[in-house]
Amino acid sequence: MKKVLSFDFGASSGRAMLATLENGKISIEEIHRFSNDTVIVNGTMYWDILRLFFEIKTSITKAVNNGGFDAIGIDTWGVDFGLIDKRGKLLGNPVHYRDTRTEGIPERVFEEISKDEIYGRTGTQFMRINTLYQLMYLKYNEPEMLENAEKLLLIPDLFAYMLTGEIKSEASIASTTNLYDPHKRDWDFELIERLGLPKKLFPEVIKGGNVYGMLSDEICEELGCQKVPVIAVCEHDTASAVAATPSDADDFVYISCGTWSLFGIENEQPIINDEVCKLNFTNEGGFNDTVRFLKNIMGLWLIQESRRQWKREGEEVGFDVLEKEALAAEPFKCFVDVDDPTFETAGNLPGRVKKYCEKTGQYVPQTRGEIMRCIYQSIAMKYKYTVNALNKISGRSYTKINMLGGGIKDKLLCSMTADACNVEVLAGPTEATVMGNIAVVYYALGELADFADIRKTVSASTDIKHYTPANPADWENAYAKYLEVTGQN
Repeated sequence: MKKVLSFDFGASSGRAMLATLENGKISIEEIHRFSNDTVIVNGTMYWDILRLFFEIKTSITKAVNNGGFDAIGIDTWGVDFGLIDKRGKLLGNPVHYRDTRTEGIPERVFEEISKDEIYGRTGTQFMRINTLYQLMYLKYNEPEMLENAEKLLLIPDLFAYMLTGEIKSEASIASTTNLYDPHKRDWDFELIERLGLPKKLFPEVIKGGNVYGMLSDEICEELGCQKVPVIAVCEHDTASAVAATPSDADDFVYISCGTWSLFGIENEQPIINDEVCKLNFTNEGGFNDTVRFLKNIMGLWLIQESRRQWKREGEEVGFDVLEKEALAAEPFKCFVDVDDPTFETAGNLPGRVKKYCEKTGQYVPQTRGEIMRCIYQSIAMKYKYTVNALNKISGRSYTKINMLGGGIKDKLLCSMTADACNVEVLAGPTEATVMGNIAVVYYALGELADFADIRKTVSASTDIKHYTPANPADWENAYAKYLEVTGQN
């Protein structure tokens, strides 16, 4: 029985899972969990990349002591990267996408190449955190970094390089950069040249299910492990989650729920036109050359950061308590646009929610419960807005939504989604990203036959919870107010 060691890195934590495949079902065991703590130095927010690699090594040692493993898969968040010099050394710690260095950079870039042209070429949602704008910040302000760099490696590619010495980029993670051609399934080198970025930075793109390389002799000797392959799964965590969607239909809607909510459909080809540009949808790579047509929505980040603020103020409160307080508060008194830039960065989110409501002439929430109610129902209304847009763009009418990921532990969000969107919600798997990661590794090892076999296996390994609309009419009545105060008419 082959074992898979899967690494899943999120914005605040990471974990290593050891998996087996038996009788058509995947079983997973968490063998190591660790925090992913950002470090601010002289005003810049960094990822502690060496600490994270230390945790990878610790996980490998634990897996060896647990009977060993036959392959490794890694997924992380998108857009962020490390730069490697000619000697193969890392040029500084990767900068966190929430760092403020890219503020104002997109507008400066659009003076060189229009926003419409960049979208027309890449089909990528406009966000200042995108790799393109991070690189242009370096070009404008720290050109010596680009001059000294030989290769750019996105975070999962960087970890794979540290393990194998191989320099490659997996397609789904490359597609988050705003520098990827979704038609050619490769870097847009013409755009890269016009932006004045070095072409040499961008490594060979490989598909999910291919092999980066074998664990290096150095790693095997240090950690006492066998020389096994590191598989390029769908390295972007959302791509792994979508690959694990337990649907037997070719056409479905998904929401991958966590710090971000990734809301979309799966296509064979990208959708790029003026309408989707205006609505700010993105086209990103998925398993088996699919295109994930989706919108990034700031999801549970607002709840997570609000809780952190209350903890800073001395209020030790759990998510379960916040959920109960939200449910007890009067509905539909106020809304925010969860994607408003004011909510992008860490800080006093409850205070910003109050200011938004005051600025837009609404009732200003006073209690924790009222603030939580405002956030919860605003996320659900954003989902309603997005599914309506998907119906219009695709010409279809979706009656079910597959919700995936850790966010589905929040039953209130799932039930509000069913109510707001007036659809049945199928919630599961909670461990969608890990399951997708592991399933693609088993595909690479020849244990699963194809994409259909992957989804069939995940479905057999998952307990799906169903939510049906309870009071959709109330949400429909409040929707006009939501659109008005958020300016999304």
